[in-house]
Amino acid sequence: MTTRQIYLGERTLATEAKTEGIEELLSDFSRFYILTILYEGPAHGYSIISRFKRRVGKEVSPSLVYPFLQQLEEKGLVKHTIKPVGEKEKKVFELTKEGRELCTGLFKRFANLVSIAIEPSLYVCAHCGCKVYEGGYREIINGKETTFCCMHCANSYKEEKRLSKKVVKGEKHG
Repeated sequence: MTTRQIYLGERTLATEAKTEGIEELLSDFSRFYILTILYEGPAHGYSIISRFKRRVGKEVSPSLVYPFLQQLEEKGLVKHTIKPVGEKEKKVFELTKEGRELCTGLFKRFANLVSIAIEPSLYVCAHCGCKVYEGGYREIINGKETTFCCMHCANSYKEEKRLSKKVVKGEKHG
């Protein structure tokens, strides 16, 4: 590994650049997304470029796609076969077992990052405890806005509160 210095005004930030390994290949979102396309199934280069544009809404350069596919193949993460596509023969790329394992690990890491990013936006259902990202059902109960995942949980919550008040009143008078 090599260390290089990045100067930020008066501060210095030391960063480590890996000279080997797959981390170097995955330095940006475009490469990550190419892997997700391959994870869905075999695809030729033009198909990867088309799917990328359709889903992400931006162009990805063939000069990024094809060298990346070649690097993946050199590392044993992708293999290609020549298949007829229409009137032409094209290289169809497919993840190897190792490539699928890499993707699974990356997806788990990405899922953890997404969880961290959305956690502050989550509400917890006051009845069942599930996490609610968007929407949900809210009611004012005892002067306080309470969040539920659905109307059914809200009704169950209120029924439990009503029954627990009856029990408490019964204990006071008993």
